[in-house]
Amino acid sequence: MAGAASAAAQGGAQGGPRTLSGAKLALAGFVLAMANFIVVLDTTIANVSVPHIAGGLAVSVSSGTWVITSYAVAEAICVPLTGWLSGRFGALRVFMFSLIGFGVFSTLCGLSGTLAALVAFRLGQGLCGGPLMPLTQTLLLKIFPKEMQPRAMAMWAMTVVTAPIAGPILGGYISDNWSWEWIFFINVPIVALIFFGVWVLLRDQETPTQKLPIDKVGLALLVVFVGAFQMMLDLGRDEDWFSSTRIVALACIAAVFFVAFLIWELTEEHPIVDISVFRYRGFSAATLSLTIAFGTYFASIVIIPQWLQTSMGYTATEAGKAMAFSGVLAVFASPFVPKLMQKFDPRLLVFVGVSWIGVCALMRMTWSNDITFWTIAMPQLLQGVGVSLMIVPLTTISLSSVQPHQTAAAAGIANFGRTLAGAVATAIVTTMWSDMGREKSAELASVLNGADATAQSLQQQGYSAEQARGLIAQMVESQGTAVATGELFVICAIALFIAATTIWLAPRPPKNAKPASGH
Repeated sequence: MAGAASAAAQGGAQGGPRTLSGAKLALAGFVLAMANFIVVLDTTIANVSVPHIAGGLAVSVSSGTWVITSYAVAEAICVPLTGWLSGRFGALRVFMFSLIGFGVFSTLCGLSGTLAALVAFRLGQGLCGGPLMPLTQTLLLKIFPKEMQPRAMAMWAMTVVTAPIAGPILGGYISDNWSWEWIFFINVPIVALIFFGVWVLLRDQETPTQKLPIDKVGLALLVVFVGAFQMMLDLGRDEDWFSSTRIVALACIAAVFFVAFLIWELTEEHPIVDISVFRYRGFSAATLSLTIAFGTYFASIVIIPQWLQTSMGYTATEAGKAMAFSGVLAVFASPFVPKLMQKFDPRLLVFVGVSWIGVCALMRMTWSNDITFWTIAMPQLLQGVGVSLMIVPLTTISLSSVQPHQTAAAAGIANFGRTLAGAVATAIVTTMWSDMGREKSAELASVLNGADATAQSLQQQGYSAEQARGLIAQMVESQGTAVATGELFVICAIALFIAATTIWLAPRPPKNAKPASGH
């Protein structure tokens, strides 16, 4: 009787009279999308605030970067665990607990008086925030009818696009005009509203659970390999990568424990991460394409603001405004993508979308120090169409390829790949950009003609000989960085074209394919 009652309750929650519709369904979708937005926002909001945080806590800026690293490590560890957590405790229950924890640790971050406390609380914030990203997908797919699921994924995708852009703008404004603590305090009222909305609208939408044993060995291997790998990426550039003994040690630890993790999870009866979803060709191809494309796209979010501020004299707010155009056309185009998916092969939409982002990357190859604001903003604006054509179909292809009970696990792994891709691409691209900038500056200096005449002209304007040489060197370095930036985006375009081609490894989805629901 108890089993029948439980089944009936689950059936009522899933398809009975309590099914959401109309305004309540739209509001529930918006609330879940905002939960993902606030978590993704926190991956970048602290980036521009590190100098303010370091000054407030009386530590060096290099030490202050641990505020970013600790969150990234914790989030990367927890994201792939989402499938097991939701299967063991229920997607809604894990979501609510994670949301509360995210709000509590955000408050504690703002109240921190020492770097050690702030890093510890950022770890907690990342651990709680990690599951929220894939669980928002799982719950959206659960509450929306199959014919509306692509539109739900389009709404979710917009948070992935706009949040990393909004983070630096909001973080810079808050740090400049208020104080750095408010980049954490601002989460609290938003989390409270999301919690209230989810509780009112979705409290009877729990997913089925089962008593799954804890894969302690798999969990330990995951924590070590992800932690070591993320620390290697975050510290590598400052320590000159593999010339540092610590970086080599972290790389070896990450590699050994990653191989051990794969072997263990593939042979464990109840793995902590369900790697078996990679046996579905559609999921594997879509995840690979998303990893390459999003990693390259995310790298541009990092590089362009740095270049605008260091070489072009833009403030953090001005650089943020130029970047903000990425989300404009993406927001307008996304509602049309589900309709296009009904008429065209989703793989074709992905190919066109990712290729278009590559074309927009090539538009930056001629950038120089005298370009205008709109020259910078136009590629950002145009690539928004490509982003909307990329994320929604990729999500549909990947999640429609797996079994319904594997949706949470697949979403967790896909989000883990996206998170890790952003970290890897940022580490690689920033290093390449720095090295290429020095190389191009050296080449320009070696072929510079008229330097003596320029120096004399500057001295006639009142500069000393030393000041004139310094100004010329600064101009050469700035122009070298601009040339390096343009060439770097050519490389990014090539990577994007490869990502676009990769999607054809996936089988053609069934006509009008929808992501598998999580129930």
